Amino acid sequence: MAEIIRMPKMSDTMEEGVIAAWLKKVGDEVKPGDILAEVETDKATMELESYEEGVLLHIGVEEKDAVPVNGVIAIIGEKGENIDNLLKEANSGDAPAKSESKSDKEDVKEEKPEKAAEPKESAKTESIDTSGINANLITMPKMSDTMTEGVIASWLKKVGDEIKAGDIIAEVETDKATMELESYDDGILLHIGVEAGEAVEIDGVIAVIGEKGADYETLIKAHQSKGGSTEEAQSEVKKEEKAPEKAEEKKEEKPAPKESSSASSTTDGGRVKASPLAKKLASDKGVDISLVKGSGEGGRIVKRDIESFDPASVKAPAAKASEGSTSVPALGQESFKEEKVSQMRKVIAKRLAESKFNAPHFYLTMEINMDKAIEARKSMNEIAPVKISFNDMVIKAAAAALRQHPKVNSSWLGDKIRYNDHIHIGMAVAVEEGLLVPVIRFADNKSLSQISNEAKSLGGKAKNKELQPKDWEGNTFTISNLGMFGIDEFTAIINPPDACIMAVGGIKETVIVKDGQMVIGNLMKVTLSCDHRVVDGAVGSAFLQTFKNLLEDPVRILI
Repeated sequence: MAEIIRMPKMSDTMEEGVIAAWLKKVGDEVKPGDILAEVETDKATMELESYEEGVLLHIGVEEKDAVPVNGVIAIIGEKGENIDNLLKEANSGDAPAKSESKSDKEDVKEEKPEKAAEPKESAKTESIDTSGINANLITMPKMSDTMTEGVIASWLKKVGDEIKAGDIIAEVETDKATMELESYDDGILLHIGVEAGEAVEIDGVIAVIGEKGADYETLIKAHQSKGGSTEEAQSEVKKEEKAPEKAEEKKEEKPAPKESSSASSTTDGGRVKASPLAKKLASDKGVDISLVKGSGEGGRIVKRDIESFDPASVKAPAAKASEGSTSVPALGQESFKEEKVSQMRKVIAKRLAESKFNAPHFYLTMEINMDKAIEARKSMNEIAPVKISFNDMVIKAAAAALRQHPKVNSSWLGDKIRYNDHIHIGMAVAVEEGLLVPVIRFADNKSLSQISNEAKSLGGKAKNKELQPKDWEGNTFTISNLGMFGIDEFTAIINPPDACIMAVGGIKETVIVKDGQMVIGNLMKVTLSCDHRVVDGAVGSAFLQTFKNLLEDPVRILI
């Protein structure tokens, strides 16, 4: 599905950017990490990186033209994809700003009396002059569509370090993945406002970069007074003024343990610190990146470390280290441990609670005889280029059934219902921190081998936290399969914006009645959770009946 590329806010004072040069042209293939264009901001000329994969379908701005922050720059999607509706959407989104500016001019006379009656607090906020302060605030950017806050996973720079534009200063854990926070400014890291492991809301102050000795406290005060009262801003600055020495002592103590050799490339949470290029190179070479010693700043693994890594020279010390590390509580002694809720778990909790309590769920359960599916899978795997799983067959059968029952492939949008013509199957994947749902796009048009390949690739990316936004967005129907864990039957909570989710249990050998005789059969139970605002019982039942028929005679899903 095509995605709009908008002008990002590359500095705290940036209002618009000028496209200095396009490095890609319409029709070019684009991958995440590719540089699309060079953008001239009020501070410097920066590179505009793509986070999407596909073909550059549209360029909306000519070179040397200015674009306001959040303005449409380009569109990336699949080759030949129709983007007319997306262009209309983008243009209509920009239109209100222009019409508002006209109406503002016409209503100037009416607004003037109201401005005179503004409270004193707003006058105070406007009076904070920051023009002479040679420093810039680094605020928490919005790194995904559903992100409301980010957690600082680790700092790669410390107060006093010299920073250049393009340096990675921290790693940020969002609700989807761990991403790198890049600096767009040159200067000294004057202030770190958030400790590693703490959460920051979108646009919250993370750090300050500028000239040595710059009055960054006033800068923070001015920023906070925009969002809250001046009293709150003043109290925050006073807190900083009271205990600057303690904060400095803590920050000075931290760098010492980083010099240890074996653990320096790993964060406290066990996640490896490595550049995206190093991770990709390690994946291509089949190198276990956790065994590589980083030579970059703070023990970070970089490209040269992967290229020079010799697996034969590494011994596995994990077994000895783990011996005696598990602490067993004394007999009769109560104990517990508490952990901070991860960003991913927070978002899962919020979204599923909203789904469960806002969408009226009802459930339909059906038994499916998998005898023929077992035989068909065995036969297919004798010639298939990749091993086909039962989950691949479930995805393919669900996609085929959705094509026949489009009302199930839908979403509730409040004042309207969206019936999707395309079929994108979300595949629930359990990861250490919770649950991710990568999406297999146009699943009805793909062969079982293609689905199998894609499912394995996305599952691996999910577990390694390497998914990109395009990998988890756009689902129209979701499947959650716990059969591999020995679960016979369960119900699942609908994954918004879908109208339905299907919970798949394991295949169980049991006694069934066939032609009046008791025989051994292989049964699988599936439960369809439906949003009753969109899907009625008869519609959901008809879908399940088609799904059952396809799996009980798998030749049909190949047609």
